[in-house]
Amino acid sequence: MAEEAAVRAQAETVRKLKQDKADPDEIAKEVTKLLEMKAQLGGDEGKQKFVLKTPKGTRDFGPKEMAIRERAFKAIISCFKRHGAEVIDTPVFELKETLMGKYGEDSKLIYDLKDQGGELLSLRYDLTVPFARYLAMNKITNIKRYHIAKVYRRDNPAMTRGRYREFYQCDFDIAGQFDPMIPDAECLKIVHEILSDLQLGDFVIKVNDRRILDGMFAVCGVPDSKFRTICSSVDKLDKMPWEEVRSEMVGEKGLSPEAADRIGEYVQLHGGLDLIERLLQDPKLSQNKLAKEGLGDMKLLFEYLTLFGITEKISFDLSLARGLDYYTGVIFEAVLLQQDNEHVEESVSVGSVAGGGRYDGLVGMFDPKGRKVPCVGVSIGIERIFSILEQRLEASEEKVRTTETQVLVASAQKKLLEERLKLISELWDAGIKAEMLYKKNPKLLNQLQYCEDTGIPLVAIVGEQELKDGVVKLRIVATREEVNVRRESLVEEIRIRTSQC
Repeated sequence: MAEEAAVRAQAETVRKLKQDKADPDEIAKEVTKLLEMKAQLGGDEGKQKFVLKTPKGTRDFGPKEMAIRERAFKAIISCFKRHGAEVIDTPVFELKETLMGKYGEDSKLIYDLKDQGGELLSLRYDLTVPFARYLAMNKITNIKRYHIAKVYRRDNPAMTRGRYREFYQCDFDIAGQFDPMIPDAECLKIVHEILSDLQLGDFVIKVNDRRILDGMFAVCGVPDSKFRTICSSVDKLDKMPWEEVRSEMVGEKGLSPEAADRIGEYVQLHGGLDLIERLLQDPKLSQNKLAKEGLGDMKLLFEYLTLFGITEKISFDLSLARGLDYYTGVIFEAVLLQQDNEHVEESVSVGSVAGGGRYDGLVGMFDPKGRKVPCVGVSIGIERIFSILEQRLEASEEKVRTTETQVLVASAQKKLLEERLKLISELWDAGIKAEMLYKKNPKLLNQLQYCEDTGIPLVAIVGEQELKDGVVKLRIVATREEVNVRRESLVEEIRIRTSQC
């Protein structure tokens, strides 16, 4: 058809203009023209045909998925509150200049927004940089906070492994001047508590220190200017073999083969206190001030973690680098190990599920006078955790309740809608979670079936005889047992019965 050919030609015009980086106003004008042509092609009514899909790297979450998410959020928030954290929130977008230069090579993944009202804005990439901006702006020097919110990354998504362009982060941070390694140890304890509570399977928390890394790079002959880019290569060791990482360092980043080989001797080491003691005696590392400081603090950290009783899950790992530029001291990452559960397939093993570290210089970057506020924090990779929980539930075929309804108000005969409405209102006013079917005269069997389907544990049945006797028939769905309860005692009886569920 001629109209379709015209649309294709117009689409090609738009593509070429974008390719040639033409004037944005001209591109916008041609795009508008293309949309109008497409709308006319959609039918006589001028309706535009829509592609019904979510944008790349995003997804919808139905009631079942949200029930699983709420369960995980509840466990995480409960842990954060147990450790005395306050909650804050910040805008979903920040000034572009606030975010730029804070994420190293990952800065290219920041979503920039079109200039609106004279401000260049970007969607937040994480919750740490906005937190540092918040501290500097409000002159806060001491806070323990958590923040759960969505962040945005222009990444290449791998959604089956919980990698998205829009996703939640759950952050816990301690800001303030304290004695070394005490807040850092608490952050690791929090990761241990959450991963144990969620029962995701076996895990290990890898720890390292940026000062040890920088000292190691120095004694291995890496030029100062290449520290961060080599650090970014080392960070890939959990995904790539050493040979490929070495090849990237030498071939792409111009590091000498000798320096790369010396790095290789260190980054393949991992262990516990024994390794720390060994490195403190290392003739090269022990002569480097930064590395010595980092190893001293690492030893102290392991002493505190021993007191917390969690060292069996902690590994001092010299390959751990974490690519973000703002880390200054201890860094850590929690990794799920291969699942042995027969219900869980190999694909469920999704690697890193939490990460964090110390960033003592970030707040000072925003403070006009450069005042530093030492900070340490952890971010829980909640989307990856959701992926595991969802797949696990699917495999086990366990029924997931998507509501918290405690009781269905039902009637045994016709013409009792008014009585049902009166009773459900009493229950709502008393704080009971209650439902009823939106029919004047529903069949009792249909009402009972609704409870079976949705997992509602109790049915409060009103009938003519019950009304005369001043009672309500309370049915326990699981056992089909029925008891008559005085109307004035019904609320208390429902509370007792549901607390046992």
